[in-house]
Amino acid sequence: MTGEELVALFDACAAAQRGALAGLDPEARRGRTGTVGQYSLDLVADAVVLPLLHEAGIRVLSEESGWTGQQDAEITVVLDPVDGSTNCARGIPYWAISLCALDADGALCALVTNGATGQRNAAIRGLGAWCDDLTMKSASTQRIEDSVVAIAGLPDARMAWKQFRALGSTALSLCDVAAGRIDAMLDFVDHQSPWDYLGGLLIAREAGAAVTDVAGRELVVADPTTTRQLVAAATPALLDDLLAAVA
Repeated sequence: MTGEELVALFDACAAAQRGALAGLDPEARRGRTGTVGQYSLDLVADAVVLPLLHEAGIRVLSEESGWTGQQDAEITVVLDPVDGSTNCARGIPYWAISLCALDADGALCALVTNGATGQRNAAIRGLGAWCDDLTMKSASTQRIEDSVVAIAGLPDARMAWKQFRALGSTALSLCDVAAGRIDAMLDFVDHQSPWDYLGGLLIAREAGAAVTDVAGRELVVADPTTTRQLVAAATPALLDDLLAAVA
């Protein structure tokens, strides 16, 4: 499948996720399973998305169901059915489906769609990134002092940023960096799994943003046991500033 064909499939997955979750009342949205950190809504979304990917002959690594699908497939999709589940459960309109297709050369294409607003962020390797119908381009910010930074976890001491936000969805925060809505995203803990960040990673990089792991580890991996500590910035200069601050 081409990148364009995969993104069209991902759009169908996003529509299925959004439709399934729209039918849940507030009490059902807050329901939990027996798995730590998992909401019932995560499984609802997973259940409607997986069949669409399996029908296309794709191998899938999902946060909620692990490895499924065709084991020898040329394409692997790393899926987070609901990134920002707590936001979704509590009616905070900042949660998304995140899908990233990997081939032999790495990340091929990605889609991150805000399930509350419908805002669509997509990228294809080498072709750029788009938010709805607009080309995405990261900001030109060079210094922490001029930055609005999305954070996960808490720093030991106040940093020099202009302002910060704790938004609750890594995938969407990376897209916000890609679109120039925020200047950077910074993790203070090593906790991000591939399904949390891969979709937003490709979108951010295709929009010109710089993204790395604090320890310099490879980010494009499909290993459910792997975690990373991300730093994303609008410019390489800002990335260097942020890395120096968390070193």
